[in-house]
Amino acid sequence: MSLDLTTTYLGLRLKNPLVPSASPLSRSLDSMKRLEDSGASAVVMYSLFEEQVAHEEAELHHYTIYGSESYAEALSYFPEAKEYNLIPDEYVELVRKAVEHLEIPVIGSLNGISTGGWIDYAKMIEEAGADAIELNVYYIPTDAAFGAEDVEIRYLDVLRAVKKSVKIPVAVKLSPYFSSIANMAQRLVNAGADGLVLFNRFYQPDIDLENLEVNPQVVLSDSSDNRLPMRWIAVLYGKIKASLAATSGIHSAEDAIKLLMAGADVTMMCSALLKHGPEYLKDVLDDMEQWMVEREYSSITQMKGSMSHKSVANPSAFERANYMKALNSYRLLV
Repeated sequence: MSLDLTTTYLGLRLKNPLVPSASPLSRSLDSMKRLEDSGASAVVMYSLFEEQVAHEEAELHHYTIYGSESYAEALSYFPEAKEYNLIPDEYVELVRKAVEHLEIPVIGSLNGISTGGWIDYAKMIEEAGADAIELNVYYIPTDAAFGAEDVEIRYLDVLRAVKKSVKIPVAVKLSPYFSSIANMAQRLVNAGADGLVLFNRFYQPDIDLENLEVNPQVVLSDSSDNRLPMRWIAVLYGKIKASLAATSGIHSAEDAIKLLMAGADVTMMCSALLKHGPEYLKDVLDDMEQWMVEREYSSITQMKGSMSHKSVANPSAFERANYMKALNSYRLLV
């Protein structure tokens, strides 16, 4: 049985829906090549941070009081930050080398919260040959005077500034914490987003009781974390005119297939590849093909969106009605 695993994301025709998301695995050309050899259909580059480009700007200083140091990959977030982050010019050069040596699309990644000069690097990434840009507006508003509408405007302003500077597609990686995710998704698309990546995982700090310190920690996802993007991709599928990428909690072929059936165009993997290495991607791809053959699916297109909100017989399962049903069906084990 001939399988068609191709999919389209941000206007890019990809050989399959498995895309490594932004992670330390794209810090070197060698590891990106290993991802490609293992079956990756595209690669999202490690993030270039606003702090790396514009940390001395007065504009950025204003925003730091709202908690910009809470970025998951911020320079002060990890120990020995220089080991984990490339300076801006080195980042652009790595994009250029990746484009030159890889046969799959290369997606640059920008992480920031203001509309300052750091956005000029979007154009530089485009000129280096990147096929698209993923914009990660990782923002935690800690000032009670900063309202929900202010947060939403921040996302929209950064997106518009990036879109104004480039012609390649731009996807926005957004938070799951908006009051109305569907409305925010539509506003982002109206502002020019070519795709949405659901969702960003806000890494939570812990408290060290021995030293009485707050320790930022990275906790890798597990498969249960894909429930949140699954619901909202299922709800948004067919209702907004933009590509949809699923990220968080995709560790197996079954996880990826569920998200595709919900309506995702691609499924992005990070934690599973950090745990098992780039070659694990081939195992997931092989398992996906086997699952499709056993159930007589001939293409990704055939399954995409088949379990979305608009396609299932009981769409209320994605809504409030599911809450009561889930609680009532639970049985104590003791």
